[in-house]
Amino acid sequence: MALALRFGSEDLLRCRFALSPLWETTNAIRTLAEPQRHGYHLPWLRQVQPQLPRLELAPLLAVQPRHGYTPDFLAPPPQSPLVTIDQELERVRSTPADEVAVELGRSLAHREGAPPAALQALLADPAAAPHRLSELLERCWRALLAPYWERIRDLLDADITFRARRLADGGLERLFADLDPSIHFDGDTLVVSGRGEAHRDLAGEGLVLMPSVFIWPGVVLVLDPPWQPTLIYPARGIAGLWQAPAAQPPAALGRLLGRTRAKLLLALAEPASTTILARRLGQSPSGVSEHLSALRDAGLLTSHRVRHQVVYERTPLGIALAAAAASTAGDHPGPPPRA
Repeated sequence: MALALRFGSEDLLRCRFALSPLWETTNAIRTLAEPQRHGYHLPWLRQVQPQLPRLELAPLLAVQPRHGYTPDFLAPPPQSPLVTIDQELERVRSTPADEVAVELGRSLAHREGAPPAALQALLADPAAAPHRLSELLERCWRALLAPYWERIRDLLDADITFRARRLADGGLERLFADLDPSIHFDGDTLVVSGRGEAHRDLAGEGLVLMPSVFIWPGVVLVLDPPWQPTLIYPARGIAGLWQAPAAQPPAALGRLLGRTRAKLLLALAEPASTTILARRLGQSPSGVSEHLSALRDAGLLTSHRVRHQVVYERTPLGIALAAAAASTAGDHPGPPPRA
């Protein structure tokens, strides 16, 4: 089974990237209830576990079945890459009652087994349901995501930066080449396997591409009106999201470059901006920028502008040096390097 989306010339001009704090919140809640999705998120799960008894998750889980339809109004595709959680929650609250009734009814009809009482209660008053759900979502956002949002957003921004460059370098074919194993781009058609059997002409609507931390290990397509067609996919680098950065770089690399520059080189396993690196290392952006310039001048990094940011990544020489340092870490401790 596969779903095929055909791109026309106008669709190529209407492809855009976005990220959604609300989507991450709803899918973080799903992760709590589906052990097979924990995977890389166990460190996060351990940290938020004490918060769970204070959250009312039953209504939110009731509208997000493991199999079946999840109402689109719960986390509509964002209209901007700079959308805030408050703006998204307001969109949920303002959903018309008739739309809520239709989508909750569809979720009920597609369920297996008896419907949960929480879903029936929401269906009984579709005018009040958006306010009730947005209130619960806001509580979950504050407890589960807000304390970690800068880290999550950095990873999502890095993915968008990487994908945007691939799109600029090689068009949609290169963009989709490694997006997900279930995705294949052939000529003018995007084929997503395992998503049912259907063919659709985008007809100038274009496609929103949205990386997600908590969507792992699959992809989601939102194709129902009135939303712009949206493809949500796992962001790059999820495996390292919850890992603490190494306290010290390998001693030999620190002696060669200095501790701070060695940390920066190792931190650039994925391309990143000065702001992201400064936050990750707990240093000032101006200081980090100076060190990055030195590494670039030495031929270890290259930089390019993506929208409003300058993004750094390792050159082949920088990759080789970081890999060699990692392979010999601990072999020759030596004295502590100076920054």
